[in-house]
Amino acid sequence: MVTIYDIAERANVSAMTVSRVINNTGRISDKTRAKVKKVMEEMNYVPNQMARSLVLQQTRSLFLLITDITNPFYTTLARGAEDAATKLGYRLLFGNSDENLEKEADYMNTILTTRVDGVMIAPTGDPSLPNLEQLRKHNTPFVLLDRDVPGIECDIVLGDGKVGARQLVDHLVANGHTSIAMVNGSKSVSSARMRLQGYEEAMKLNNLPVNEQYLFETSFGPRADLTAMENWIDSMDPLPTAIVAGNNVLAVEVIRLLRKRNIFIPEKMSIVCFDDFGPYSEADPFITVVAQQAYQFGYLGMQMLVDRIQYREEAGPWKKVVLPAELVVRNSVKRL
Repeated sequence: MVTIYDIAERANVSAMTVSRVINNTGRISDKTRAKVKKVMEEMNYVPNQMARSLVLQQTRSLFLLITDITNPFYTTLARGAEDAATKLGYRLLFGNSDENLEKEADYMNTILTTRVDGVMIAPTGDPSLPNLEQLRKHNTPFVLLDRDVPGIECDIVLGDGKVGARQLVDHLVANGHTSIAMVNGSKSVSSARMRLQGYEEAMKLNNLPVNEQYLFETSFGPRADLTAMENWIDSMDPLPTAIVAGNNVLAVEVIRLLRKRNIFIPEKMSIVCFDDFGPYSEADPFITVVAQQAYQFGYLGMQMLVDRIQYREEAGPWKKVVLPAELVVRNSVKRL
C-alpha cells in the first residue's frame, strides 16, 4: 500500500507537506502542490479517510434517518438530501427506523460511533426525545424533518399539516360529502396531531359533527395495525361516504381493505390523503392528495444542517421552515 512517506520520497518533499496537500491545509506553493498531486496520481495513492478525519476533526459524512423507506414521500426527501449533500461536498449515509423507537435508538448508537458530522432525522414521535438528547449531549448537529418533538430545540423543516387537512375536508364537502371519517397516525407524532386538528377544524367550520366512531388511530408506515383497521371499517354504522387518510401508505391500506369488501373507489367510497405517490402518480393519476414538497424537505434540511456544521458559532437562532402543500385533485372523490 502506498503511504504518504512514499509520496514524499518520490516528490522530494516532507511527509508533512504531503499531508497538507491531502487535507488542503497550511501554506504551500502552487508549484509544490501540483508536483505532489502529480506524484499521487502516478502512484495511484488513495488517502486514508480515517486518518484524514482525525486530522480535520471532520468525516465529511452525514446521516439521514427516516421512518419508512418504502414511502414515496421519504424516498423523494432522501433524493433531495443526497443531491444537496453531494453539491456541498458531503457523503450521505442512510437509515430506516420503521417507526420503531428501539430501532431508532440503535441507529443513534451507530451514528455516534461512526462520528458523522451531522444528522437529519424524521423522528418516530414524541418518545424520540431521549434519542435526540443523546445527539445534543455529544455535540452532534441535527435537523428534524416533517415532525417536531416537544422538549428539544433545533433546526426543523415541517409541512403545514393543519392547512392541508382543511383543504382535503373542504374538497370533500364541496363535492357534497357530510359524513367524513379519518384514519391517521398516532397522536404521539406531531404531524399526525396537526392533521387531526386540521380535520376537526374543517368539520366544525363546515358545521359538521366530529363523530368519534369515524376516527381511527394507528401507526404511520409498516407498523400500522391492519387487523384493527379492518375491525374499524366493519364497526362503522352507517359507513361514511368519504375517508381522509393521514398519509399515502394508510390510504393504500384502506383502499385494499375496502376492495376486499366490494367497496370500490370512488363509486361506493371517496378517499383523499396526505402525500403524493412519487412517479406512480403520473402512471395512474387516481387519488386526490395534498402533495407536500418532499424534495425540498430534504434539500433545505441539508442546507440548514451544513450551515449549522460549518458556522457553529455564527449560525444564529434555530431556524424553522414550514413548507406549504398543494391540493392535487384527481378521480378518487365522487360528487354526491
